[in-house]
Amino acid sequence: MLTQDLMKEVRRLQVRTKRRVEGLFAGEYHTAFKGRGIEFADVREYEPGDDVRAIDWNVTARSGKPFIKRFVEERELTVFLAVDLSASEVFGSASGPGSRLKRRIAIEAAAVLALSASANHDRVGLCLFTDDVELFLPPGKGRGNSSRLLRELLSFEPRSKGTDLGRVLLRLGHVLPRRGIVFLLSDFLTPGGVASFERPLRLLARKQEVIGLHITDPRESELPDVGIVEVVDPETGKLQLLDTSSRSMRTRYKAAALKREAELAEVFGRTKSDRVVLRTDRPFVTDLVRYFQMRERRRSL
Repeated sequence: MLTQDLMKEVRRLQVRTKRRVEGLFAGEYHTAFKGRGIEFADVREYEPGDDVRAIDWNVTARSGKPFIKRFVEERELTVFLAVDLSASEVFGSASGPGSRLKRRIAIEAAAVLALSASANHDRVGLCLFTDDVELFLPPGKGRGNSSRLLRELLSFEPRSKGTDLGRVLLRLGHVLPRRGIVFLLSDFLTPGGVASFERPLRLLARKQEVIGLHITDPRESELPDVGIVEVVDPETGKLQLLDTSSRSMRTRYKAAALKREAELAEVFGRTKSDRVVLRTDRPFVTDLVRYFQMRERRRSL
């Protein structure tokens, strides 16, 4: 049963995302994610001027008259949204207009993609995960499917705080039945680092087209000089004191972040998967539109 507050929040999210879909996203999604090619429809008798390469020789042999194959564009896509709801997503240091927690960026970006796909008559599914798959909605179509996706994105409360990307990607590889597009929305902060999910990502990318939406915050790459601060790991609860006035500490912190970023870029490159960075301190729609435009240019080469 939906609470009144949740119904209001769903409507607000629908209004915001619909405006983005009809505005900045107008045409971008459609051109960036065209159909998978063409599929066989039926056969008809050969007519003068038809391409002889389209002749169906089996039907021609059986009928004694030349027939050609007819094809139609395979337009419908299957889009799957895999959204990280681990505790590290409940973070956002930026302030000012447009700033959001990482989880809020993930929710709104997933909502925009869901409505864009739905408006394009594509099938859309959803996976919400932490250290395991906590919710799985198989791909579907229509307004009812979109509304349910938005409700789950807004209301679902994960049972776990941890992250296990490798485990989740392996499970998705087993349960997703047909080739489609998987948007993986995560901060990619997981125990064991990038190496822990490279193989599962490679296996999934063999069956699906994977697009990583890397949600990050400025404080994850660089610390300000604000003296001694107490930080807590939201997934383990571990406390640690950091002396941010120490230049060497800030340098090591930044170097570790740069190393993690480089490793992540290399893994996505080796698995032939795209990655788009969405930051909490700037509008994510602009980054998505830029990616869609780049993708369309790449397709046209």
